[in-house]
Amino acid sequence: MNKVIRIAVFAAGAGLAAPVVMPMAFAQSMMAPNTVSVGGMAMYPNKTIVANAVNSQDHTTLVAAVKAAGLAGALSGPGPFTVFAPTNEAFGLLPPGTVGTLVKPENKATLTKILTYHVVSGDYPTTKIRAMIIAGNGKAELKTLEGGTLSFMMNGSSNIVVTDEKGGMADITIADVTQSNGVIQVIDKVLMPG
Repeated sequence: MNKVIRIAVFAAGAGLAAPVVMPMAFAQSMMAPNTVSVGGMAMYPNKTIVANAVNSQDHTTLVAAVKAAGLAGALSGPGPFTVFAPTNEAFGLLPPGTVGTLVKPENKATLTKILTYHVVSGDYPTTKIRAMIIAGNGKAELKTLEGGTLSFMMNGSSNIVVTDEKGGMADITIADVTQSNGVIQVIDKVLMPG
């Protein structure tokens, strides 16, 4: 899909703005350094994880779940945190009705457990995770805020696979989305604690 973006360009000396259509790749090249597009929106490295995530059209389910669990304040804190952020599509792979059930007030503890299982204390860009995998002879582990463990391995030369305690696997699909209080690693499945 070829995405385009409209921006206003000022004519030299005239001060008149005229909309110009340009390819998304070119528009992204005009963004600030280390700014990545996720869900069709720029994720600015000077904003917090929550401030950026609320703008991603690919993470509306995750943001709603974070709000329902009361975690927005914590994930807006100084960190650093690494969030393995499932997309809406990833949540859609769960059995029908799962998300609706989890966001009910009576299931807040379960929802919080699942969401904090996707968060690691510390800044873990993929270069650091790869180095840990190499040092660990093909496997690395990180403790989550929930208290469980996520395992990491390589699948090919650049793809990092995250495995949960139940054996479920997710690929990091958009890597190293830098935030002011950590990093987001976008994943294609919801991870489940043991």
